[in-house]
Amino acid sequence: MASVTSDSATYRSPLLDYPGAAPAQGPDSSVDSAGVAWHYGDPLGEQRGAVVIDRSHRGVIRVSGADAAVFLNNLLSQKLDDVPPGFAAAALDLDIQGHVLHHADVLRVGEDFYLDLPSAQAATLLPFLQKMIFWSQVTVDAADVAVLTLLAPLIDVPLPPAVLAFREVAWPVGRRDLLVERSSLVSVVEELLASGYQLAGLMTFTAARVRALEPELAADLDHKSIPHEVPAWIGRGTSPGAVHLEKGCYRGQETVARVENLGRSPRVLVMLQLDGSAPTLPAPGADITTASGGRTIGRLGTVVHDHDFGPIALALVKRSALGGELRIGDVAALIDPTSLPVEENEQAGRAAINRLRGDS
Repeated sequence: MASVTSDSATYRSPLLDYPGAAPAQGPDSSVDSAGVAWHYGDPLGEQRGAVVIDRSHRGVIRVSGADAAVFLNNLLSQKLDDVPPGFAAAALDLDIQGHVLHHADVLRVGEDFYLDLPSAQAATLLPFLQKMIFWSQVTVDAADVAVLTLLAPLIDVPLPPAVLAFREVAWPVGRRDLLVERSSLVSVVEELLASGYQLAGLMTFTAARVRALEPELAADLDHKSIPHEVPAWIGRGTSPGAVHLEKGCYRGQETVARVENLGRSPRVLVMLQLDGSAPTLPAPGADITTASGGRTIGRLGTVVHDHDFGPIALALVKRSALGGELRIGDVAALIDPTSLPVEENEQAGRAAINRLRGDS
């Protein structure tokens, strides 16, 4: 049994007993991976086809009660006060300066909300939410629930009865997350394998995550990170993202509004293509420098081998240095052009200032 308040290093998934299961080691272990398999003996081959991935090491928090929707809406960056059952999105908990403290995936199941996030993050978010209850009619507790992820091509078969709920996530590759009772983890996986899915390790999920520009807070960001550094986190159009731009007040909202209306974040998350001929890959956390001049322009995050692209990584880099060849130690790197941020139209606040100045 796992708890969001326990040391994540003590958790060990029963799927680690499957043939070929290997935990993460070396630089790969910088991501949240303790207790589950990094691969099952074929790290790149597992990235092809319909797969089920064990993510049962994540912590899951359940928020229930008559005021659950309003309670979470007042604390998190996502608009949750009027969402229907089945609503799924991400949400952030920010500090007063707008720095990201927690990043959770949220799913509404009936009148309850389930928040899942890395175990170490859940261990600090849970007591924070419990301290904020005051007179709200809510219960906040650790749910004995595990997360499994299916990656495309998704097989059109009924989900096992023990699946409590599921959410679809808009990634370039199809993604469906399942919430299951932890006691039913193995039986659900066995049913999925019988229906045509193959078992894949967390490396497969991580490669897809990097290609989707989805950061993991501890591995890819730092204590200074703000939401706009991850463009996909800002809800626009039909994408709810992790930050709703038109909801009521919450801690850190002033920073979100200021950046949205007046400026841009100095840094932005991008995907790097790394030189696959290098004898060793750089470690997460390494400085990224310009190839000419050696000026430090960013920080390396998750590093992983992808079956199509070879070695790839997430990186937090200065917006002023988004072009040209880069270096991470002795390894050459280029920013994948498809990961460059698409700048929105001129911000409303900036346009208003220009009008007052007579610039337009």
